[in-house]
Amino acid sequence: MISPFSQVVLLAGAVLASGVGVVYTHHANRQLFIEIQKRQAERDQLEIEWELLQLEQSTLVTDIAVEKAARTRLNMRIPNPGEVLYITPYEPSKK
Repeated sequence: MISPFSQVVLLAGAVLASGVGVVYTHHANRQLFIEIQKRQAERDQLEIEWELLQLEQSTLVTDIAVEKAARTRLNMRIPNPGEVLYITPYEPSKK
């Protein structure tokens, strides 16, 4: 049989170990919660970037489609450098 003093020491050790376990578990949970928040913020940022890339892609596709339609249906082409005229805006003379 174990003496009463040994029982108290054993129970105190068990309570201490249990308390350390609770503190460790709480700390680990807090660290995981912080990691989850970081990952969620990263996910949100990536979703914003994805939406911007989709918008950019749709704009590029639209530009390509317009250029293709201009070339095929309207027989348009990019002018040669000698065919381009540069004009300046009209500015009335100041008196």
